Amino acid sequence: MIIEKAKEVIRKEAEAILNLEKKINSEFQKAVELILKCRGRVIVTGIGKSGIIGKKIAATLTSTGTAAFFLHPVEGLHGDLGLVRRDDVVIAITKSGETEELQQLFPLFKRLGVPIISLTGSPGSHTAEKSDVVIDVSVDEEACPNNLVPTSSTTAALVMGDALAIALLEERHFSAEDFALLHPGGYLGKRLLLKVKDVMHIGNSIPMVFENAGMKDVILEMTSKRFGATTVVNDKKELVGIFTDGDLRRLVERTEEIFKLKAREVMIRNPKTIEEEALAAKALNRMEFFNITCLIVPNGNKEPVGILHLHDLLKAGVV
Repeated sequence: MIIEKAKEVIRKEAEAILNLEKKINSEFQKAVELILKCRGRVIVTGIGKSGIIGKKIAATLTSTGTAAFFLHPVEGLHGDLGLVRRDDVVIAITKSGETEELQQLFPLFKRLGVPIISLTGSPGSHTAEKSDVVIDVSVDEEACPNNLVPTSSTTAALVMGDALAIALLEERHFSAEDFALLHPGGYLGKRLLLKVKDVMHIGNSIPMVFENAGMKDVILEMTSKRFGATTVVNDKKELVGIFTDGDLRRLVERTEEIFKLKAREVMIRNPKTIEEEALAAKALNRMEFFNITCLIVPNGNKEPVGILHLHDLLKAGVV
């Protein structure tokens, strides 16, 4: 019984969402055009469950390139209306269309000349009459067995808010890079903004030996810099190879006379590299493809100017 009831709730809310598609009409287009022309902010307002949905819609708009904030109607009536400017646009959310607190705000919005877009379940309500644009988010029934608790109706309003946000995003040509700029601390932001040069080790941190160096110096350089590898350069300090702790283990298995060898005799030629201007995410993909944990960063003269370890990418949150 419990499982069937839960499935019924999901079915009812899914049907409410699907029915919204029929309500995307010229009013929806007017709403999008009105917001696009707005030189101020989008002010989203609503009370109770509608207010909670309004907060989410405002957050989604803001994160996708449309400046918005939520105004609680009661706080608005007690001073916060001072946040509203003539260049703003209001989105009012109300199922009944008769919410008293919103009705009290509307004359003040009108006095400022702020256009009102309503998301309402009652297109013939007083809210609809006073709005410049009316988007119908009515539902046939709530998922509540008593048809009382806002369930399907709040879901419908939320989805319509998402539809507005994405329509605006498309019209503004808002790209993944734009999204990343607004979310620099998030996973996507780090993948799209963080470059190799931002996380690589430079200067004396780079493990480096000359190709004629003996194995004692090679091992000391590897262990002191703690990258599990060292770059190998020629007399011009050009990158010619790399030697890793894995190469060392394999070398010990082959011979006991490792200290008679030079770096050039044991190094791996043509080491894997990455440009310093490359995205850190690209470096991660390269490491995964070649199954390695380090990449060398050379400059135009083939000199190692940086080294990047998988752990650096982990710490930076790229992984």
